[in-house]
Amino acid sequence: MKKALLLLSLMFLGSNISLAQDIIELEPTDSMSIAGKGPGQDAAINPYLGMDSVAIVENIGKNEFSIRLQKKGAILKTISIKKGEKKKVELLKGVEMYFDAEDYAKAKVEFKPIS
Repeated sequence: MKKALLLLSLMFLGSNISLAQDIIELEPTDSMSIAGKGPGQDAAINPYLGMDSVAIVENIGKNEFSIRLQKKGAILKTISIKKGEKKKVELLKGVEMYFDAEDYAKAKVEFKPIS
């Protein structure tokens, strides 16, 4: 019985540790830091900040938006995400992710460690 409870506890903790999910809403002409600046500045907190991770970004709104990846102020990459599209974005240590929207947009963001 103790082994079964321990196993269930580990499964529950493991599922909570391996995934963090947020819904982001962007107003027209918004540019928002999503992950990488730190507490109080991020719209979504990446629990794997400081290590390599993956952001899974899904456009759950009606309008296209883009993601901008930066490191030390330099733009590394810009990725457009269309309505209904889902993209996996590698966030290496030190990389900041920003969402940019021309129109109202809504996204679901999940973070996972790179294992």
